[in-house]
Amino acid sequence: MDFTISPELEDLRKRTRAFIDEHVIPLESDPANYDPYENIRLDVLEPVRAKARKAGLWAPQSPKEIGGMGLPVTAWAVMYEEANRSIFGPSALNCQAPDDGNMNVLAKVGTPAQKEKWLRPIVEGKVRSSFAMTEPHPGGGSDPSMIRTRAEKVGGKWVITGRKWFISGAAEASHFILVARTSDDARRGLTAFLFHKDQPGWTLVRRIGNLGPEEHGGTCELAFEGLEVADEDVLMGVGDGLKMTQIRLGPARLTHCMRWLGLSKRCMEIAQAYVRDREGFGIKLADRESVQIKLGEVAQQIQIGRLLTMHAAWKLDQGDRARKEVSMAKIHVADTLHLAADVAIQLNGARGYSRDTVLQWIYRWARAARIVDGASEVHKMVLARFMREEGSDFWRWGV
Repeated sequence: MDFTISPELEDLRKRTRAFIDEHVIPLESDPANYDPYENIRLDVLEPVRAKARKAGLWAPQSPKEIGGMGLPVTAWAVMYEEANRSIFGPSALNCQAPDDGNMNVLAKVGTPAQKEKWLRPIVEGKVRSSFAMTEPHPGGGSDPSMIRTRAEKVGGKWVITGRKWFISGAAEASHFILVARTSDDARRGLTAFLFHKDQPGWTLVRRIGNLGPEEHGGTCELAFEGLEVADEDVLMGVGDGLKMTQIRLGPARLTHCMRWLGLSKRCMEIAQAYVRDREGFGIKLADRESVQIKLGEVAQQIQIGRLLTMHAAWKLDQGDRARKEVSMAKIHVADTLHLAADVAIQLNGARGYSRDTVLQWIYRWARAARIVDGASEVHKMVLARFMREEGSDFWRWGV
């Protein structure tokens, strides 16, 4: 087993880290750089994105021929972890959700014409995108078989009616991937459609307030009241919606883990810097055994998460769907992010709870980690099903 990375990838890691340290982390300390939803203002972000392009640190998941870096998934893991040492890092390098997952799936399954029309503008940073699948009760959430939004062929066009909610980035998105029901077939009843924000027949009902902070475009509720989509804007084929969703969500879940590991490490950086200098009752906090135990526990959990994430990334690069491995990483890293933020706040005391650091920002962001892209309980059910089917082979080594 080889746990090393190539010299080229190590150079990329160092360059990413240096870029984040020099150009992105300093932006966090000025309240004027934040929008009303506590993310980086878009006018502040654009100059940083220009610097990222110039530095060759742009759209790592996308093909080189349309302006990306064309990296394998294992390289994403290294780069994204460094990128998200800043809360603004992934947006600066064009590897933030939901654009990240949308670019990846469009590059994999889009036709040449679809890539030119729908993918290239996202890679170039000219537009943002959204993925519309989740629905209000009794519609589909973690179980896509419950999707009720329907698309019917009328006069050569697909006419879509229904409702979606908690759709990430929708308020800023121009390009959308929408999953709707085209038949009642259990496996081939869903189809994916591409549409532009300026097409008539749909409404952004509201931007749903939440614990925040929010990604650009928030999480929104959408109503479809006769949106028309042409055959050329069907992604994959009619009835391939579930397959498309699986192709998109596996890597997308894992890229969350990559980014969350970066945030977890940032929490530890802030905590370590504080306890190294802070004294109380005649001793520095870093010299207290109770503090060392807290930091040591988080360090261990971060490293476990890195190994789980990199193993899943490696399997994806081998062409495996890595369903078990992605689920295990998703569960563990989501918990680790929450633990890292909680411990860092506790060790910083009131300073950590205040807005003098980004710890409170990360803590609130972390709570969503156990919900987005499948609640932790759903992923544990997936693992239990695999274990029931595979028995002791659940833990087999790849040969």
